[in-house]
Amino acid sequence: MDKALYIAMSGAKQNMLSQRGHANNLANANTTGFKSDFMQARSMPVFGEHYPSRAYAMTERPATDFEMGSMMQTGRDLDVAVAGKGWIAVQAPDGGEAYTREGELLLDVNGMLRTGSGLPVLGNGGPIAVPPAAKLNIGGDGTISIVPLGGNPDEIQEVDRIRLVNPPAENLEKGVDGLIHLKPDAPGPALPDGLVRLESGYLESSNVNAVEEMTEILSLSRQFELQVKVMRAADDNSEAAARLLQIS
Repeated sequence: MDKALYIAMSGAKQNMLSQRGHANNLANANTTGFKSDFMQARSMPVFGEHYPSRAYAMTERPATDFEMGSMMQTGRDLDVAVAGKGWIAVQAPDGGEAYTREGELLLDVNGMLRTGSGLPVLGNGGPIAVPPAAKLNIGGDGTISIVPLGGNPDEIQEVDRIRLVNPPAENLEKGVDGLIHLKPDAPGPALPDGLVRLESGYLESSNVNAVEEMTEILSLSRQFELQVKVMRAADDNSEAAARLLQIS
C-alpha cells in the first residue's frame, strides 16, 4: 500500500517539475535566439540498505535543442543573426565567457557593445568599445567598422571583430543563467571560427514550438491528476484497513 502512495507521489512531483520546464520554454517562445530544453522522465530504482525493490519516477533535463530558429529581417544596423552553426561570445554575469545567439545588440552610454539583455559582447581583446560614429556596420565575419563623427562617408575605420565560435555541441550546456557554457571537462576557451557568419539586419527567433509545448503541458496535467487519484485510492485503502483492525 505504501509503495503505491510513494510511487504516485514521486510521479506527481516529477510531473510538476517537467511542467515547469515546458512552461519556461513556452514563456521564451518570443525570446530572440532562445534554445528550448528537452524534458524526459525515467524510472529510478531506490538504493538503500536492502535490494532496490522500488522504482520512483525522475524527470531530467537531458540536453538543449540547438536547432536554429527562423530568420527575421529587421533592417536595423545593430541586429545580427548567426547564419547556420556558431555562437556569439559574451561576458557572463560571473565574468566568465559564455555564448549566445541573441543578436539584438545595442550601444550603452559608454559606447560598450552589449546584447539586448545587457551582456558585453566580446571581441578580439575583450569587451568591445565603439567610439562615437556617424555610421556603424557589422560585417559577415563580425568585423565592426564605423564612419567617425564628422568624417567623410568613405573614411571607414575598423574598430574590432565580434568573437564568433563554434565548439562541438557535445561540449556545450545551458547554464542556470540561460547562457550556453562549455562543460567543465571540455577543453577551452573556444577558439574563434572563421567559418561562422553573421547576417546583419536580421534576428534569429526562438526555436520553441509553442503548440508542442502547450500539448506537453496539457498531457502532463492529465498525468498529474491520475497520480493524485492513485494517492487518494491508497489513502482510502489505508483508512479501510485501519477500520477493519479497529473492528477486530
